[in-house]
Amino acid sequence: MTRALVAGGGIVGLTTALALRRVGLDVTVVEQAPEIRSTGTSLGLWRNALAVFSDLGIADRIRAVGRPASMYFHDAAGRLLETPEHGPADHDYFLANRPLLNDVLADAVGRAHIRLSTRVAAYTETADSVTVHFSDGSADTFDLLVGADGLHSAVRTHLIPSAMPRPHPGHHTWRGLLPPGAADVTGAAMTVGHHRCRGGYARTHDGGAYWLVSQLGSPTPTAGAKSEALTRAEHLNDNGWNDQLLTVIAATPDDQVLHNPITIVPPLPRWTSHRVALAGDAAHAMSPHITAGASLGIQDAAALSHHLAAHPDMPQALAAYESDRIPHYARVRTLSDAVEHYRTPAEFAHRYAAFTHWMINST
Repeated sequence: MTRALVAGGGIVGLTTALALRRVGLDVTVVEQAPEIRSTGTSLGLWRNALAVFSDLGIADRIRAVGRPASMYFHDAAGRLLETPEHGPADHDYFLANRPLLNDVLADAVGRAHIRLSTRVAAYTETADSVTVHFSDGSADTFDLLVGADGLHSAVRTHLIPSAMPRPHPGHHTWRGLLPPGAADVTGAAMTVGHHRCRGGYARTHDGGAYWLVSQLGSPTPTAGAKSEALTRAEHLNDNGWNDQLLTVIAATPDDQVLHNPITIVPPLPRWTSHRVALAGDAAHAMSPHITAGASLGIQDAAALSHHLAAHPDMPQALAAYESDRIPHYARVRTLSDAVEHYRTPAEFAHRYAAFTHWMINST
């Protein structure tokens, strides 16, 4: 049986492991953390990602850790930014609890197939195999190595040493998650406001609340994370329309407000070698203003398994996967850049819907 190692025990890595098992590979996952965990809060999954989970037979388990939601935008005065050229299907998504989603995926893979506190330190590739050297000093030989180990991928660094992550200048995001009862949130709202700020809140599947605010072209933050988040939220709140957002931010303990200066991976000249492939953020970490990184990475897992099933020769399969994904992500970047460089809130809404329409109808 073909042996595969997936580096990275996050959402994309675990989905990749499931997809590879589905086409007959013997898969091991290595995760550098001491447990399967997630540092995020909530996560939006689009229809393309949900279709992959359905094909993998875990759709019901995924639905149990989130709820349906819709991505419509308002301006800072509360006016709905309508996109009549796009229907509800282009706005509907699924809001999942990220840590619970990781647990569902880890259980589906099987905890016995996951090595914790272990990362890829290096690898040596031949025409017939790839020998992986681990951080604990051990080594093993596989037929395939998949780097789904995120933004700071060790596998990508070995495959393409020059492809280092770089800042997305001036782009910052703040997020928080409140447990049930901490704030009275009955609905959801996403706003595109002043000074290139955007953000919103939503009720989670268990009755809690998730919120985020972000800014493109932001000045360097100098205050605490919660204070900076509240400052951006004021740019989304003309005449008190968005007081609920300020309320949920204020209710979040200071030490539970997550702040991230955004870092991206530049376009790569290649994603594969004869026995190594990249997937997810390891290959294409982009600005989260399109809120689609996880869905796109999940789609990578499906594409990789498809090409491995269609081409029994490993180098041929990985070459086909690369030829599929690189043009796909060139289009993603074009549409993402269009959203980023919006001139008005209405233009942001139209360009965002155009991106989601394309994404959920493409492979």
